[in-house]
Amino acid sequence: MSRPKNQNYKGHGLSKGKEREQRASIRFKTTLINTLMDVLRHRPGWVEVKDEGEWDFYWCDVSWLRENFDHTYMDEHVRISHFRNHYELTRKNYMVKNLKRFRKQLEREAGKLEAAKCDFFPKTFEMPCEYHLFVEEFRKNPGITWIMKPVARSQGKGIFLFRRLKDIMDWRKGTAGKKLTGLEAPPARSTVNPSGSHDVRSSDDQKDEIPVENYVAQRYIENPYLIGGRKFDLRVYVLVMSYLPLRAWLYRDGFARFSNTRFTLSSIDDQYVHLTNVAVQKTSPDYHPKKGCKWMLQRFRQYLASKHGPEAVETLFSDMDNIFVRSLQSVQKVIISDKHCFELYGYDILIDQNLKPWLLEVNASPSLTASSQEDYELKTCLLEDTLHVVDMEARLTGREKRVGGFDLMWNDGPVSREEGAPDLSGMGNFVTNTHLGCVNDRNNQLRQLFRSLQSQKKASS
Repeated sequence: MSRPKNQNYKGHGLSKGKEREQRASIRFKTTLINTLMDVLRHRPGWVEVKDEGEWDFYWCDVSWLRENFDHTYMDEHVRISHFRNHYELTRKNYMVKNLKRFRKQLEREAGKLEAAKCDFFPKTFEMPCEYHLFVEEFRKNPGITWIMKPVARSQGKGIFLFRRLKDIMDWRKGTAGKKLTGLEAPPARSTVNPSGSHDVRSSDDQKDEIPVENYVAQRYIENPYLIGGRKFDLRVYVLVMSYLPLRAWLYRDGFARFSNTRFTLSSIDDQYVHLTNVAVQKTSPDYHPKKGCKWMLQRFRQYLASKHGPEAVETLFSDMDNIFVRSLQSVQKVIISDKHCFELYGYDILIDQNLKPWLLEVNASPSLTASSQEDYELKTCLLEDTLHVVDMEARLTGREKRVGGFDLMWNDGPVSREEGAPDLSGMGNFVTNTHLGCVNDRNNQLRQLFRSLQSQKKASS
C-alpha cells in the first residue's frame, strides 16, 4: 500500500508488499514503563522502536489516540491497543447512558424479561445535567447512601459518599464556575476521548483532563458481600478483538481487591472502608506491602463454593458473563470498529450479600503495574496471552476457542464449551465457553496449541 497524498499523515507498518507472516521482526512501541514493557522486550522476534520510527504494534495511551489516530496511516497488519471512541464504554456517564438505551431497546424488541437482564448497574444520574431528576429520586428514598464519582478519573480520586442533599448542594456550589483541570477543554463527544491516558505514574490510569463538575451520582450498594468483615470488588479482564462482528475473550485469572478496614455504614467518610482501589488502600497506615489486599479469583471462587455450594457459584459467574456480554452489546453500534484496533478492558464488579453482581465501571487502561510478585506473574501471563490472541506473528487459524488463559466468550453469538456447532434453538444443553476463576493451565495449553499449529502448517506445505 502506498502512503496517502496528504503529507500530514504519518505512515506506520508499511510492509512494501511483503506478506504478513514473512516479516522477520515485529516493531513495537509503547510509552508504558511497567510489566508490559518487560513482556514486549522478551517476546521473540519483537524489536523496540523509539521516537518517530515506523512500527507494527503500538500499545498506546489514550491521549496519543485522541491526538494522532485520525492522522495516521496504518498498513493492513498494524495493531494498536484501543478503539477510537472506547470512552463510550469506559467513561462512567457514557457507559450508563448506553446501558439505559440498550435496556429500552431490548424492552421494545424482546420484552421486559429480556430487558431485566441489563439490571446490573446501580441507579445512576449524570451531574449536573440530571440534578433535578436525582433530587426527585433522592426524596423518594430518604436516608439511603449515595456515592459521587468523577466521570473520567480513576484510582478513587474525587469520590465521596453522602446521605444529605446539603452535601450535594455544597458540592454544586464548590464546582460552579471552576476551570478545567488539565491542559485543554474536551471537544464535542463525537471527536474526543474524555478518558485520560495511562502513563508511567498512574496505576489505573486516566488523567484528569475533565471538567471538575462532571460527576455521576450513583446509589451506593449498602449490602456488599463481605469476607472477613471487609468489602471487596473484582477485577476481571475482557479482550475485544472486534465489535462488528463482536468477538470477545474472557481471561481465566483476575483478582478480588479488599479494603483494609472492616466495613461499616456508620462511617461514610472513611475511604479505607468504602474504596477498594489499591491506589487508595496502599496509603492506609496499616497497609502491608508484602501481604497486599488481593485474592486471586481462583481462591475467591473456591471460598464461595465452600460457603454456598457449587451451584450458587455457577449462577453468580454466569450472571457475570451476562454483564460482560450485555455491556459490550450496549456499545456495539456506537464504537468505531476498526480492524487495526483491539482493547483489553478491566471490569470492576461488586458482589452483594444476595450473590448478585453489579457493574461499577470498565477501565480502558487497566493497571499493568504490579503490586506484588503474584500480581506481576498474573499480569505477565495476561499480557503474553493478549499478544498471542492479537497474533502479530500470524500463527493462529482464527478457529481457536482457547488461547492460553483466554477463552473465546462471544463470536458474533455465544460460544459453546462443546466442540462443533451446537443447536442453539432450545439452548437446553448449551454451556458458555467461560472459565473465570477456574484452573488456568495456560503453559500446557499453549504448548499443545502451537505444536498442533506447526503440525498443520507442515502437513499443508
